[in-house]
Amino acid sequence: MTQTDNKPQKNSFKDFFSMGEVGGYFFRKKDPNRPSNINIKMMHGVNKISILIFLAAVLYLIIKRLV
Repeated sequence: MTQTDNKPQKNSFKDFFSMGEVGGYFFRKKDPNRPSNINIKMMHGVNKISILIFLAAVLYLIIKRLV
């Protein structure tokens, strides 16, 4: 019997702060195969606004703690 390596991977500092899916959500190209209507466009617009407001609030709290 051979042992399999079941150790969890350690993430590096760079991986922890990578923008991955969030960055891809803001900067992705238009996909012609994706259905597009006004409801989906509005949903994505609201999602982008809410992510930006959340990040601004987190930055505000960090700055408030430091100053």
